[in-house]
Amino acid sequence: MSSVTSVYNPATEEQIGEVPAYDLPDVNAAVERAGAAQRAWVRKPLAERRDALWAIADAVIAHSDELALLESTDVGKPLAAARQEVLGVAECFKYYAGTVDKILGDTIPVDGGVSMTFREPLGVVAVIAPWNFPLPIASWSIAPALASGNSVIVKPAALTPLSTVRFGEIVKELGVVGDALQVLTGSGARIGNALAEHPDVSKISFTGSTEVGRSIVQAASTTMKRVSLELGGKSASIVYNDVDLGKCLQAAPMSVFDNTGQDCCARSRFLVQRGIFDEFVEGFIETTRALKIGNPLDGKTDLGPLVSAAHRDTVSSFLENGLNVVTAGEAPDGPGFWMAPRIVIAPDPKSRVATDEIFGPIASVIPFDTEEEAIALANSSIYGLSGSIWTNDVGQALRTARALESGTLSVNSNSSIRIQTPYGGFKQSGIGRGLGQAAIEAYTELKTVFVRTEP
Repeated sequence: MSSVTSVYNPATEEQIGEVPAYDLPDVNAAVERAGAAQRAWVRKPLAERRDALWAIADAVIAHSDELALLESTDVGKPLAAARQEVLGVAECFKYYAGTVDKILGDTIPVDGGVSMTFREPLGVVAVIAPWNFPLPIASWSIAPALASGNSVIVKPAALTPLSTVRFGEIVKELGVVGDALQVLTGSGARIGNALAEHPDVSKISFTGSTEVGRSIVQAASTTMKRVSLELGGKSASIVYNDVDLGKCLQAAPMSVFDNTGQDCCARSRFLVQRGIFDEFVEGFIETTRALKIGNPLDGKTDLGPLVSAAHRDTVSSFLENGLNVVTAGEAPDGPGFWMAPRIVIAPDPKSRVATDEIFGPIASVIPFDTEEEAIALANSSIYGLSGSIWTNDVGQALRTARALESGTLSVNSNSSIRIQTPYGGFKQSGIGRGLGQAAIEAYTELKTVFVRTEP
């Protein structure tokens, strides 16, 4: 490591920190330390490993104001949202602390004896985290990986590393896991690719774009290491005629514009049945305009800036000529990478704005006539991460949910993620499942042992 990377506040464009720019020799050294630490960590008594994860949760709570401020100023998200996300990190570690002594196998009667199954740790796990929810999403992999007996190397995004770096320092100060948890900052292409190719890394957990996910799979294939991918999304909210429109419209803006649309679960396509289409559009514009855009440290702020000037340019490129676009809100003047929400009314369902992941504050509203048409429109995407169904007809809700090619769905809600339940996508939205007990399966290998009982 011979250089540093500067980090900037997207709301002010001011530099707020520097982190080391590690390189390939640092990766090799970290993997070697992680391998030795994992062999020691997995031999620790279960109660000691459980208590270590619980101590991490307590430390996160104790430092929650500091971590939330870092997350807010680094990403540009409202401080209130960052506080909730940091407390969610603590809850994640508490949940997986409770799983340490509950990683179970089976006994299976077979001819000539009995077979037993065991879940064994993989070894060294590399977690490549995204820039939009840096510490929360990293914790969804760190906690179950440690609970399962692995060691973890975390590569935070170069744009937003500060909260994860500080988290790593806090855990190191605790002294409860040693080198079983390390944080490496630097170039995503160099560090991430080196971890994916490294023969002594047993698993990669990557959250990010589908394009980069493909390159991770290719790099990991050289050593046949295990891979979990949570990738892009173009989630749909299907709104049927019989919906409680007031509740739907109250929830609609933040289902897509939360975190300024920089969310892979964002419901960026509203498929609205024609009988209520005009009323929905009018109400959606009105409720979106009520959102406050501005200083993330202001407790009344709903939406902050986009993460960078380059990303704002990318998002703006989707607003092509010929679209019926309504600007629903007013972005601040002055420094910062601001962009007010845009609502695109009735675009061609095959147009780029309606098919591609935008990762910014742009939503499309598309009419449909029948349940079958709604399902076909929703499934026309290459993605299948999340989505919502708004209806008062339980049968219609279940028919639609079963027919949608999506990993995590909500009925009359926009909630996608809970620590206790599996999370992941269909199609090009990823491989594998995280959270809940599914994460324990993702960070262990299943071993079968046969014991002969015949004399």
